[in-house]
Amino acid sequence: MTDDTNFETPHEGNMPRTYDDVRQWLDLVESMGELKRIQGADWNLEIGTIAELIYRERAGTIPALLFDRIKGYPEGFRILFGQQTSQRRLALMTGLPVDSMGLKLVSRFKEKLNALRPIPPRIVKTGPVLENKMAGDQIDVLQFPVPKVHELDGGRFIGTACIAVTRDPEEGWLNLGTYRAMVHDAKSVGLFMSSAGKHGRMHMDRHFKEHKPCPVVLCVGQDPLLLLAAGNPIELGYSEYDYCGGIRGRPYDLVEGEVTGLPFPAHAEIAIEGFLHPGDVKPDGPFGEWLGYYGTRMEDTPVLRIERIYHRNDPILCVARPGRPPTDYSLSKGMIRAAQLWGRVEKAGLPNVKGVWSLESGIGSLFNVISIKQAYPGHSRQALFLASQSLGGAYNGRFVVVVDDDIDPTSEFDVLWAMATRCDPDQAIEIIRRAASGSLDVCIPPENKGHSSRCLIDACMPYERRHQFPPIAESSEELKTQVREKWRATIYE
Repeated sequence: MTDDTNFETPHEGNMPRTYDDVRQWLDLVESMGELKRIQGADWNLEIGTIAELIYRERAGTIPALLFDRIKGYPEGFRILFGQQTSQRRLALMTGLPVDSMGLKLVSRFKEKLNALRPIPPRIVKTGPVLENKMAGDQIDVLQFPVPKVHELDGGRFIGTACIAVTRDPEEGWLNLGTYRAMVHDAKSVGLFMSSAGKHGRMHMDRHFKEHKPCPVVLCVGQDPLLLLAAGNPIELGYSEYDYCGGIRGRPYDLVEGEVTGLPFPAHAEIAIEGFLHPGDVKPDGPFGEWLGYYGTRMEDTPVLRIERIYHRNDPILCVARPGRPPTDYSLSKGMIRAAQLWGRVEKAGLPNVKGVWSLESGIGSLFNVISIKQAYPGHSRQALFLASQSLGGAYNGRFVVVVDDDIDPTSEFDVLWAMATRCDPDQAIEIIRRAASGSLDVCIPPENKGHSSRCLIDACMPYERRHQFPPIAESSEELKTQVREKWRATIYE
């Protein structure tokens, strides 16, 4: 096995959104010094473990990982991990300056969402995804180097960084969702949509209610922005194609499937087209899930019967390794949900919001922090209750912490210090019961799935005593600046 890494000086500033597919995006990522090429690894556990070790050793600076010459597969049939594991790549995906970091990245994305105008896609006749087509006896999903990423996984999962395209049979709107897909055999995969609130699950249930099959196109490898949107909540009835078109400033080109008529990206790497049928289920799982645990035991899951496979020459199979963070999604979920949450609490009338952050150790939703400049009695409690029940914080939440504006919400150290020194548990903690949760929440017993509680922690100085609070024992900004300039070599060497 060989290891070829390019770590050039990072390009700073704005990199405009000029790419159409994951290949063009990877060229830009490599020019930023954030692509690691690895050759000769085995799809069976080895690739997944390499990704796990790199994620843990390089937390905060994780490169994208492109595997080639995979054991048992021809050169050119590649696997990509880690599309969303750096803030600079998230900025690149969303058309923001790649030097945006921390709260600046979240704030800029929030403003972009506030000004967003949807741009619908356009249907085209052809595209690179149609370079190859399989039908009938030609169909073999294991033509691609589908990895087994965790030791206790129930099989090989082709759907871990995918988008599943479905259409509402009553209202006609399209949804893109990221759901796991386990390979059963050459012509079928399971499609696990974890809870009834998932939009793709709603589409399936509505088809099945009418005793009709549910058409699906499973895309594996496309503009990373589409994956970013598909894996995070947006409003019901709002297509991710339109949403992402607005973010990138131009429409997506889509081709229509021969069998289902569903539109999918013309520049996708791989597209798998077929139907879910009422009552057609097979045992599926377990799988190492985004919460960091094997989320479900083997259970019956709808089967996608494949009728067409389309793919580009030398396809790139885009996958992810969920599990104990940091992972492919732990950073990106936090960035997206923090931006959504910040925008929602401001629209609800909360003043003086200085920042919102979702700690990566909370996997993007379980530990949200909101920083405010207190303006009136009850301001901090208002922030807590709004943040716990707004888009970005309501689903699969656990802890919400409000801090003063002198606390950096992106710093776990600062947040925990504020909790330890400004929070009297008897007076500063509220519990919300029977809030919305998901079926993969391992903390909730099976009989209570769908509901969980929220812990709201007021880590602000008590409003009525904020001016009597002792001063913080640290040097003034002026003194720190003077000493930093004089002793820079000593401090930073």
